[in-house]
Amino acid sequence: MGTPRFLTLADVAEALNTSSAQVYAMVRRGEIAAIKIGGRGQWRVEADKLEEYIARMYTETAEFVAQHPFLESESEAGID
Repeated sequence: MGTPRFLTLADVAEALNTSSAQVYAMVRRGEIAAIKIGGRGQWRVEADKLEEYIARMYTETAEFVAQHPFLESESEAGID
């Protein structure tokens, strides 16, 4: 059957190794595209939209790294 087309916020949280509350906040801020379905307004994220988000984060991270070179003093300071 493969990957379902739509994922719950819990599914997205598991894929991103974060909390459902964090994913909900990301959806509400418009960082991850999602839809509300049904009478209870359950959120769903299309699997392709999650992949687009991940690709966008890789691009943004690469740009950040290029603009902010790593300094050895950061390693010594234990900055994560």
